[in-house]
Amino acid sequence: MSQHDAEVRDTRIAASLPVRDGDEPWTAEEVAEVIGTLQSDVTRMARNLAAAQDNLADLMSEGSDGAGKDPVDVGSSQFERDQEMSLTHNAQLVYDQSKLALKMLDEGTYGTCEVCGKPIGKARLQAFPRATMCVACKQREERR
Repeated sequence: MSQHDAEVRDTRIAASLPVRDGDEPWTAEEVAEVIGTLQSDVTRMARNLAAAQDNLADLMSEGSDGAGKDPVDVGSSQFERDQEMSLTHNAQLVYDQSKLALKMLDEGTYGTCEVCGKPIGKARLQAFPRATMCVACKQREERR
C-alpha cells in the first residue's frame, strides 16, 4: 500500500470512528498509530507463537514418564511445560485480539463496545488498542 493510500485509508477510518461525549474526533495520525501498534503486535506475536510452539513441542517430546527420573526433575519438567503452555496461550490471545481489531478497523466497527454499543473511548483505545468493550462493561464482566 502506498503512503498516499495509507493516508487516505487512515483519514477515512478516522472520520468513521465513534467518539464519546467530550472526546476529540480521531485524526488520521492517531489512527495510523493504532494501526501500526496492532500490526506490530501481530508480527511480534506471530514470531513469539512460532517460538513458543517449537519450545512446547520440544518439552512434550521429552515425555512425562517419571521412570528412572528424580521426582524433582519430573516436577520441574511439568512446570516448564505448564509455563510454556500458558505463554503460548497468552501470545495466541494477543495475536487473535490484534487481528480482530485490524479487521474491525477495516469493517468500520472498531471503537464500539461489543456489549452496550456505545463508543469505547479514544483514550482507552489508544492505551489498549485491542479493547472491544468500554470501561463500564469490562468492569461489569470482571466482577462476575
